[in-house]
Amino acid sequence: MERKRLPEYLKRGIVDTEKTKLVRSILKHKCLNTVCEAARCPNKAECYAKNTATFLIMGNVCTRNCRFCNISGGTPQPVDPQEPQKVAQAITELNLEYAVITSVTRDDLPLQGADCFRDVILETKKLVPGIKIEVLTPDFEGIHDLIDIVIDAKPDVLNHNIETVRSLYPKARPLAQYDRSLDFLKHVKDRDPEMMTKSGLMVGLGETFDELEQTFYDLKSAGCDIVTVGQYMQPSKKHLEVEKYYTQEDFNLVEELARKAGIKQIVASGLVRSSYRAFETFKSV
Repeated sequence: MERKRLPEYLKRGIVDTEKTKLVRSILKHKCLNTVCEAARCPNKAECYAKNTATFLIMGNVCTRNCRFCNISGGTPQPVDPQEPQKVAQAITELNLEYAVITSVTRDDLPLQGADCFRDVILETKKLVPGIKIEVLTPDFEGIHDLIDIVIDAKPDVLNHNIETVRSLYPKARPLAQYDRSLDFLKHVKDRDPEMMTKSGLMVGLGETFDELEQTFYDLKSAGCDIVTVGQYMQPSKKHLEVEKYYTQEDFNLVEELARKAGIKQIVASGLVRSSYRAFETFKSV
């Protein structure tokens, strides 16, 4: 079967400026990873130009095998004990007001990396008073005690992606569970009702609009405040194929369905990713 060609409206040219070079230089100097590079994000030039990046902690090798993701799976390296300080220093050098921290899934670690998120949050808030921090975490296998470690570090936004509709989990996320991700988001609100929660999903994997609508209602029931929706793009021939490229009219309908379900803030467009324009979205809620 021939791969569907990427439509022109989803293509981004390469932009390199002094600011993008500065961001790459700081990240390289601190030996830090970003999801911008690891997941081949189409928006990295725009974000780098705004002196921002989504930091990828705990290495760049994942213990899961999601069939849509460009991050490598396998046996990860040990966690760098100096990483919290390095991330905080990079945030300082980039003069950020809003930082996004995510990670690979580390089911191999005793606390599955929840303590690493905590340490990065606390170290950054100590070094950069007034910083706003969004974290995008794995599911920690749904263990509430681990989720609590991150909640209690008081990030400003706690993001956990549902990624796709229920019916596509066996195909796209065989080691994850739809209801477990919903329970994750609900638990955050139960423990800290004031904490802003966020989730995101991809479209183009074969889901229907009815399934998307149900997902929005499920996220609303879990107390989710912000939802991002973007087009899935096949990273390589080894990954899941694109079933459909959504038009802007399709994304307009997606927005309508999310608002109908009661989602406070919905960001939906072809190139939208979990942390795309995260600060602007945070301020608009």
